[in-house]
Amino acid sequence: MELLDNLALGFSTALLVQNVLYCFVGVLLGTAVGVLPGIGPTATVAMLLPITFSFEPVTALIMLAGIYYGAQYGGSTTAILINLPGESSAAVTALDGHEMARQGRAGPALATAAVGSFIAGTVATVALAVAAPPLASVALKFGPADYFSLVLLGLIVSIALARGSALKALAMIALGVLLGTVGQDIYTGTPRFVFDQRELYGGIDFVSVAVGMFGVAEILRNLENEKTRTTVVRTVKNLWPTREDRRRIVGPILRGTGLGAALGVLPGGGHVLASFTSYAVEKRISKRQQEFGHGAIEGVAGPESANNAAAQTSFIPLLTLGLPAHPVMALMVGAFIVHGITPGPNVITDEPALFWGLIASMWIGNVLLVLLNLPLIGIWVRMLRIPYRVLFPMIILFAAIGTYSLSFNAYDVYAIAFFGILGYILIKCGCEPAPLLLGFVLGPLLEENLRRALIISRGDASVFLTRPISAVLLALAVAALVVAVLPTIRRRREVVFAEEEGLDGISTPVVPPNPRAHDDLDERLRRVPPEG
Repeated sequence: MELLDNLALGFSTALLVQNVLYCFVGVLLGTAVGVLPGIGPTATVAMLLPITFSFEPVTALIMLAGIYYGAQYGGSTTAILINLPGESSAAVTALDGHEMARQGRAGPALATAAVGSFIAGTVATVALAVAAPPLASVALKFGPADYFSLVLLGLIVSIALARGSALKALAMIALGVLLGTVGQDIYTGTPRFVFDQRELYGGIDFVSVAVGMFGVAEILRNLENEKTRTTVVRTVKNLWPTREDRRRIVGPILRGTGLGAALGVLPGGGHVLASFTSYAVEKRISKRQQEFGHGAIEGVAGPESANNAAAQTSFIPLLTLGLPAHPVMALMVGAFIVHGITPGPNVITDEPALFWGLIASMWIGNVLLVLLNLPLIGIWVRMLRIPYRVLFPMIILFAAIGTYSLSFNAYDVYAIAFFGILGYILIKCGCEPAPLLLGFVLGPLLEENLRRALIISRGDASVFLTRPISAVLLALAVAALVVAVLPTIRRRREVVFAEEEGLDGISTPVVPPNPRAHDDLDERLRRVPPEG
């Protein structure tokens, strides 16, 4: 009964006119950036973050969340119609979705992606509503040593799941933690790394880092590598799958939902890992393995369900522990903090309307996404005709204006330019900016709990091993680090993330002209050319 009462509170908040409106705006923008390759939800949330500071906290978070899970829907549209995934997690959808479109079955492929996404999103939101309160109750028992070990575990797992070199991911996290130390010491007030710059005494602005790293840097990278977009399907007919199709997609949708819900809580690329894992599972257990890569509808249903379920459950560690499982979740941490709310277990008790309103809005958003993604297919296809040379300068202009409006300080605009250039250089060097942002967000939390634990224990470092929760978390961190450096695990990780260039929303075409190249997924992924 308590759960039902909480959900009633959530829906009474989410169904307020302004919240429904901004939920619609969020999922609409999310679908749009999912459709348009080269932007992605991370850059979009980063650049819209300044605008949301004038909103009510629950309204801002509802819109930003809608952008994130809305992009998972939109990414499948271009993957199916033009063989160009708009979202990294939709890369595997193109393997069979585009083949279905070439066979004149784009309608059933799009409907399967939409229905699977809706079911997965709904089930995963139920899981979020059920699992979050007990986890938050457990988290309330954590002391400083436990939180330090938990944050350390999250950072190490993000290294294990990061694309490319684990050493580069570690370096990016270290750089992010270092940037997080800029400003006055949290206990003594001593300036650190400020170089006599008055603007740095309060620390580096989170919005400047986010907009620069994920907005400007990604746009610079995409301007030099504009993708060719060739529409195979201009009109979509017969959307509803046949009875045989419906029979074949039930199992993949359910299995994909379960996999995505479980993998979504992992730091890093949980949604990408979920979609590839679902595809591999469906191919392995299918009685029609020869159809995979040639238009198997299971190859659309499973991965799309998995990545959308993962998008919803990635909110669990954010809302219960205050730890981001994805770069967008790190931006959400910034949104919480700017609105004067500390994300974590206390949100449920201190801000129940916000917590349950955000969860209820996900159900509303999933319904809106089904209405947006099926009847409006033609509009999304026409959006692909917008030239990047027109689209990207407009995005940078609005991002700069939004950031400047926060404090009316030109220093913030210069910071955007600096971090944009830095992010572009890091991308060209093969370094993923996502771990840097996670380190930047979690670094101060890591330092604060480390020092607090040592103060309480009077400098006795054994407190991290004598507390059972901390000891277990440290053991898991060591195990994750060992697993991350194993050659077999490293090879499998590189295969899974071979389709992802940098961040969400930027993927290379995954279906080659020769249909025989579909015969083995692993072999095809190994043939993806190395990134810039």
